[in-house]
Amino acid sequence: MKDKTACFTGHRDIPPLKRPGIKHRLEREIERSIQAGYVYFGAGGALGFDTLAAQMVLKLKERYPDIKLILVLPCKTQTSGWKQTDIDEYERIKAADKVVFTSEVYYRGCMHKRNRHLVDNSSLCICYLTEDRGGTYYTVNYAKENGLKIINIAE
Repeated sequence: MKDKTACFTGHRDIPPLKRPGIKHRLEREIERSIQAGYVYFGAGGALGFDTLAAQMVLKLKERYPDIKLILVLPCKTQTSGWKQTDIDEYERIKAADKVVFTSEVYYRGCMHKRNRHLVDNSSLCICYLTEDRGGTYYTVNYAKENGLKIINIAE
């Protein structure tokens, strides 16, 4: 299953003017991966790129009904402190084919545990990486160290 699974990682903040281009490149890369045999797509449910990726997989399910969205969430209280509109969208994408919580409750390392779970179960990482620090940078490096093919749609 790992050879048919792609994961997503990316920054929470996406500049509004770049959003349409990022969505277009994301859709193109997901479609390419589907054509290459990928069926399972794992997203972490965070604000920003994770949500955008989950939305795009759900959209593409209309054309490719065999693909599956797997949400890998760090804890059941992930949305604590979020705006209501973001919580509403989070609940909408939880209509995924599978939802996995890597921890029941929040703790300091639960986001890293979620990210490692996504990478450990994938062979492809589609990312939006523009900075050489932070969680996305850590996750992309972890994916490289573990031999995943990396597609950075920010490039």
